[in-house]
Amino acid sequence: MKKKSGFTGQIGFVFAAAGSAIGVGNLWRFPYLAAKDGGGVFLLVYLALILTVGFVLLTTDLAIGRRTGKSAVHAYESMHKKWKFLGILTFLVPVLIMTYYSVIGGWVLYYIRVFLTGNLQSASNGGFFSSFISSSASVWYSLLFMALTALIVYGGVEKGIERVSTMIMPVLLVMVVGIALYSLTLRYETPSGELRTGLQGLFVYLKPNFNGMTLSRFLQIALDAMSQLFFSLSVSMGIMITYGSYVKKDVDLNKSVSLIESMDTGVAILAGVMIIPAVFVFLGLDGMSAGPGLMFISLPKVFFQMPYGGRIIGLAFFFLTAFAALTSCISVLESIVANCIEILHTDRKRTTIVLSAIYLVATAVIALGYSRFYVEVPLPNGSIGQLLDIMDYISNSCMMPLVAFLSSIFIGWVMKPSWILEEVERGGRVYRRKRLYAVMVKYFLPVIMFILFLQSTGLLNKLIQ
Repeated sequence: MKKKSGFTGQIGFVFAAAGSAIGVGNLWRFPYLAAKDGGGVFLLVYLALILTVGFVLLTTDLAIGRRTGKSAVHAYESMHKKWKFLGILTFLVPVLIMTYYSVIGGWVLYYIRVFLTGNLQSASNGGFFSSFISSSASVWYSLLFMALTALIVYGGVEKGIERVSTMIMPVLLVMVVGIALYSLTLRYETPSGELRTGLQGLFVYLKPNFNGMTLSRFLQIALDAMSQLFFSLSVSMGIMITYGSYVKKDVDLNKSVSLIESMDTGVAILAGVMIIPAVFVFLGLDGMSAGPGLMFISLPKVFFQMPYGGRIIGLAFFFLTAFAALTSCISVLESIVANCIEILHTDRKRTTIVLSAIYLVATAVIALGYSRFYVEVPLPNGSIGQLLDIMDYISNSCMMPLVAFLSSIFIGWVMKPSWILEEVERGGRVYRRKRLYAVMVKYFLPVIMFILFLQSTGLLNKLIQ
């Protein structure tokens, strides 16, 4: 099936792809993982993975999409019929992610309302967030976010996705830098007379903490960093294959990969600068251990305690998060829509309407996972998961490493790296990292992904005990 639409040029594509990459993963997951995993230790591992694994996976997905002109399922099938199953596995990842991404987006919309109405004191109470997610209100906000996502995808690639991403991304980048700089200026004297500053919090964020480091803990940090990379860069889930299929042949893929990586990593690191110093100033080291609740529990306390401008800064932060969540959620739904159009040979509008209806139901079910459908399921990573956590664990910690492992085997040993490199070097372009790419995809990536897959499933701990 021939694509009827696509990105108008490199800028539109980079903003759309960066919008997909820069999402809740950057603003929600990255800071709390950094706080949990030894600050600078996590940063060093993440940067190492971005510069090696990240660029390989992102280059691979975009090149597959552009060279085949198809989304994941048909892309892998057109490359090698026996490997169609890999396209199906890849397609299933966004199918699972879409069930819960709008739920998180709905939470963000609710907090925007809270800060608009000035109800900061209530939001700063410890039980506020738990009370909200277990109420019917969380369902309606999640459905609203899902409906907004569907509306943009319904508009198509140029008029919907590219237009919205091009408007939102510059605003998002300015807001991230502005709030990060403000966070570093914060000062707070505790009742005991201790002075805590944003610069001290920055040091806590950046300094590697190797206390109690073991092989098992290091591997868990690596798994956290890798799952964050998957979630953040939107790789190994078919999204970048779909976006790649919309890219014109004259666009420099290598330059685009570098720009997307730089913007995504920069925003993730700045998100840590926004959040961790502020949390440290007002809540100390104890506030750093809030885990996934860092954004919705700790930060409202921080904004409430700010001597001035707390409401404005909090409102700006949650607007920023909403923008990031929206661009990412759009890309997830677009990937599903594009695959279904190719598989079922239907038109965009009808496909978007049907899938949106399905995901409105799925969103409601996941949102009700904290009330009517509440469960507690022990996960191999040691945590206890509700419906949202289960979907996140299966998609990010299990399926993505598996897809990346199989993809590296397929590209490295079946299709050969030259198949990808030919597309990257199209038009006589010079690809300086091609030797690194070939070595990584053939030898290092399969090993790394296999180890991380074993770690995510709990099998590695059993083997090394």
